[in-house]
Amino acid sequence: MKTKAFITGATGFVGSHLVDSLLEKGWEVKCLKRKTSSTKWLDGKNVTFVDGDLFSNAALEEAIKDVDYVFHIAGAVKAKSETEFEKSNYLATKNLLEISFKVNPNLKKFVHISSQAVCGPTPGDKPIDERYIPKPMTAYARTKLMAENEVLKFKDKFPVVIVRPPAVYGQRDTEIFIYFKTYKMGLNSIIGFGDKYLSLVYVTDLVKGIQLAAESKLQSGEIFFICHDGVYNWDDISGITAKLMNKKAIKLRVPHWIVYTAGAFAQFFAMFSKKPATLNLEKCKDITQKYWTCSNQKAKDLLGFKPDYNLEKGFSETIEWYKKEGWL
Repeated sequence: MKTKAFITGATGFVGSHLVDSLLEKGWEVKCLKRKTSSTKWLDGKNVTFVDGDLFSNAALEEAIKDVDYVFHIAGAVKAKSETEFEKSNYLATKNLLEISFKVNPNLKKFVHISSQAVCGPTPGDKPIDERYIPKPMTAYARTKLMAENEVLKFKDKFPVVIVRPPAVYGQRDTEIFIYFKTYKMGLNSIIGFGDKYLSLVYVTDLVKGIQLAAESKLQSGEIFFICHDGVYNWDDISGITAKLMNKKAIKLRVPHWIVYTAGAFAQFFAMFSKKPATLNLEKCKDITQKYWTCSNQKAKDLLGFKPDYNLEKGFSETIEWYKKEGWL
């Protein structure tokens, strides 16, 4: 009998890669799909679409009642207000948990994909681990932490696990793609004048970590960072990019005050638009921090996680895919 999974956020970057991986393993996969969602990464694949959103209770109940696993990836990374973030990240998660427990109390595992952002910037040069007490800095991070806390309230009702990725890159990504696109144009923009360090994860490794967290027999309520070994600064990143793209780019350091000015303008003009700004003052806070680093040691020790990729191998596959698709 096939293992069955229900996935929210399945039409997106990380979610579509998880779908591919589960299908390869022979799982039966149901994917939540909003009316506005593009299904281009899932078209022609053996999945069952569930029409609705995270508040379509009847559709959710029908979809979840007979699955083995729920993978909750959907959430808002940008919104026009904290209330919108709260609805998309916290209240949606709360609703999904309540429905899952109501119709499927014997669920094998509820897997919640959170974010390193919940912890806030790393306070020093040592990467944080899961014992670090989160200090969220933005509305996005606060509401993702609220969602995590809601997940943990259910840990004695059925098995739950939380995965916190740092910045994710790879095939199909449109966010970090902007960096490669700008680099190809001959510009290597770096924020600020001091070094900045970050953890990263290639999407294939993240999906591997998510599956290990799902299928582990550990106690309910565990939290895991899934990331590359080591941390990187922007010189490391641009050096690898230059080598792989066989191109040098002009290094342009953008002072923090210019970043904040651009964020303030973008946020102001977004007031007159239906869509939220990609860059706003809270995002500026995020990207001007010195350290965003975390450790994957717990995932190695308890899940047997071992990254198959380093940054060079991950960037190489990503760049090749962008070229093949005509993005670069």
